[in-house]
Formats: sequence, C-alpha cells, structure tokens
Amino acid sequence: MRFRLIGPFEIVTEDGEVRHAGTPKVSQTLALLLMRANEIVTAATLIQELWQEGPPRSALNTVQTYIHHARKVLVEPGRPAEHEPLLTLRSGGYMMRVDDMAIDVKVFEQLVSGASADIRERRYGKAEAALNQALGLWRGPLLWNVPSGTLLARRIVRLEEVRIRALELRIEVWSCLGRQRDSIAELRELVRDYPLNESFHGHLISALHQAGRRAEALQAYQDVHRILRDELGLEPSADIQRLHQEVLTPALPTIATRGCGRGGGTGNPRVTLLRRDSLTG
Repeated sequence: MRFRLIGPFEIVTEDGEVRHAGTPKVSQTLALLLMRANEIVTAATLIQELWQEGPPRSALNTVQTYIHHARKVLVEPGRPAEHEPLLTLRSGGYMMRVDDMAIDVKVFEQLVSGASADIRERRYGKAEAALNQALGLWRGPLLWNVPSGTLLARRIVRLEEVRIRALELRIEVWSCLGRQRDSIAELRELVRDYPLNESFHGHLISALHQAGRRAEALQAYQDVHRILRDELGLEPSADIQRLHQEVLTPALPTIATRGCGRGGGTGNPRVTLLRRDSLTG
C-alpha cells in the first residue's frame, strides 16, 4: 500500500486501486499519522490537531471512532490475518507502521537530501536525476483535499520550504553543468510565483548575463529591486547587488558556476514562501 500526500490525499493498494480516506476528520487523522509514520502519536496530539483549543467533551471517544474507520480504509485484501495491522495501538497512543518508501513526502525528502549530498561531491548528473524525480512527485499543493490544524499546517509549510530548496538546487545543478540558458524559462516562472525569493531572482540575472542578454539581466535586477522596495521596503541583498555590478561591468569575472559543489545556491539571500497570489496590491 502506498500513500500520496503531495496533492490530493490518496491511498493506493497493491493492485492499483485508489482509495480516499472518507470523511474530512478521518482523512486528517490519517494524514497526521502518516506525516509521523513509525512514531507514537498520542490521543492528545490528535485531539489538538482535530479541534485546536476547543475540543468537545467526547473528543477522546470521537478520536477512537476515527481510528476505527481509518483501520477499515487500510484493510489490504489478501493480507494474512496474523500480520500486524498498519495502524496499531501503542502504549500512549497510535502508530502507523509503514515503510518510508511507501509515503511520497518521505521519498521526496530523502531524494532532496541525497541530491544535496551529490552536489557537494560534484555528482551533478546524479543530483539532477534525483531532483527531477523528487519534484515530479508534486501533483499539487500538499493535502489540498484535507483540512489541516496547527500541526499539519506546520508540516505542510516545512515541506513547501523543502520544495523551494529542491527548485534552487536544480537551478544550481544546471548552472554547474553549464546549462544556465536552459534554466531561463523556468526561472521566469519561479520569480513570478515566488517574487520575494531573491535566490531565484539572482539565478535569473546570472543566467541572462551568461547568455549574453545583458539588457534583460539589467531589467531582471530592476524588477527585483522594485518588488522588494514596494512589498517590503528593502534594498536587494548584497549578493544581488554584486550580480548587478557584474552585469554593469562585463570585464569582471563571470559567475556561471558560483555555488557549485556547495549545494548552496546564491550566497545567503533573503527568502520567503510568499507566492505572487498572496501579495497585496
């Protein structure tokens, strides 16, 4: 059985049947248990996730009911009766006993971590393959069909940060492989979707400069300068300003492979998760 949390929450059986967890609260319960697979999750933690600060008096009994329904969803046809169920009662709480490779978010995190290590060792081809595989797992916003309380919301934000990191790493890999021109179209989409992420803007300026598109590189700098001033009242970071000077002064050393081998991107720019549709004005 496999579990997809990236995009709509889906459970896929051995024979390819796609199941949905049922009611929103049962789905929310299962999602939290899967995010913390192979850990004990207490009833109190589930109650906090499901009802925040206002649980009903019947919260504990209701959680037990949700667990009962969740177990029904997890029944695998043909699974020997003597095998321990996936969702088990443990001292102090409940546990989902599932191999990490059966949960897409766990696979995603491992691929990104491995790619970062490959970049440090300059294994760029291997890193690119891992990052492509990791980013290919994204079918839409995490758990978009499941309600989320504080605990799930924190996990979702953290995983979105890892996704942004994966996008940055892939751009870095393309730079290290001398394929900055190939990244320009994607970088334009990324600066549109994440207009306050200076790393993406820096890579776009660099890629345009390396492609001999100096006027467009200068325009890209003006764009990030305007966005940061209008939205945050800030000047671009020192790293972005240095890129601007390199574009203005072609005789300076070029920056085609800056950051290569570090798994590090564009210095230490300010980064935010805000997408374009979350900005006001």
